Amino acid sequence: MKEEIHNICREYGIENYTINEDGSIDVDGDVFLSKRGLERIPVKFRKVTGNFNCSVNNLTSLEGCPERVGGYFNCNKNKLTSLKGSPERVDRSFSCRWNGLTSLEGCPKRVGGDFYCYHNNLTTLVGSPNEVGGAFNCYGNELKSLEGGPEKVGGEFNCFDNYLPKHIIENPIAELQRINRNNKLKILLD
Repeated sequence: MKEEIHNICREYGIENYTINEDGSIDVDGDVFLSKRGLERIPVKFRKVTGNFNCSVNNLTSLEGCPERVGGYFNCNKNKLTSLKGSPERVDRSFSCRWNGLTSLEGCPKRVGGDFYCYHNNLTTLVGSPNEVGGAFNCYGNELKSLEGGPEKVGGEFNCFDNYLPKHIIENPIAELQRINRNNKLKILLD
């Protein structure tokens, strides 16, 4: 099994890795799997200290993605309808734009930087991260409300080009505060 993992890592240019007992790998650095025509993640990752980019492929699942990413996570322009299998935590930005997502279920509960889920087929924000350290960008979807949106946002909240009423588009923060009144929503604007 280890030889097969070494071969996969060589093929995809994955360096500075450690093979764990369960066959997953930890990578000290970045993983760049973009534009490889992948239909699945070729090896099971556990932790990546740098960035993880699997964009512009034919992925229909994020199974095999790392549990923790120390940099940014990018799965843009795939064939994803779900975020199940995505990292539990991303220390920088998370981007899942230009997919066929119908739900944010499975995405990280905390994203340290910006969160990009625009140009999907989302009708709800249920499953979104609880906390986003930067901006939250959900424009270009089919949202009718902001129910399920994050509890904390550190930057702008962009929700235009949806099916939202005008008063929500003009002041999405007030709407999130109204919805999350019991959760004590905190907008962390500078």
